[in-house]
Amino acid sequence: GRCARCGENVVGEGTGCTAMDQVFHVECFTCMICNNKLRGQPFYAVEKKAYCEACYICSYLLCVFSLQNTLEQCSVCAKPIMERILRATGKAYHPHCFTCVMCHRSLDGIPFTVDAGGNIHCIEDFHKKFAPRCSVCKEPIMPAPGQEETVRIVALDRDFHVQCYRCEDCGGLLSEGDNQGCYPLDGHILCKTCNSARI
Repeated sequence: GRCARCGENVVGEGTGCTAMDQVFHVECFTCMICNNKLRGQPFYAVEKKAYCEACYICSYLLCVFSLQNTLEQCSVCAKPIMERILRATGKAYHPHCFTCVMCHRSLDGIPFTVDAGGNIHCIEDFHKKFAPRCSVCKEPIMPAPGQEETVRIVALDRDFHVQCYRCEDCGGLLSEGDNQGCYPLDGHILCKTCNSARI
């Protein structure tokens, strides 16, 4: 084929390259501003013209367009996003800037949630921060590993893990089975036997 830059035929192994759906001599495929060779280098194509990264940013963007109007800015670091844009919560992010506010782990491709203040959390840290706390062990009541649903028991306006929902006197696990239910007395969580013993 013919070189898109000089118009001459491209012949011979290793003398040509393709870019922007066009054929170039290796020597002709250069930045339109600084003439640095671009084969194997990152470049920016504007109207079928190639620019090295430095010239694209410094000359083309800053002189021809306003940087603000051309590149989106990351809502975390406020720097222009030159490559892949991650969009979430109606904002643009660098993938490495989209992190959990608590553990700072990258959430690129990972499930996340947002609190009422718009802060981004990984699911685990969101539960740690906002899940109800068990009135016995004081730990957050969170889904079991690999589960999405949380199981909690509420009795006397208090929250319990299933394994923490026990009679305060004998320590027996309370459940919905016969004689295993909760028989509260004066604000105490009791089994039927211990409730009867206190009366």
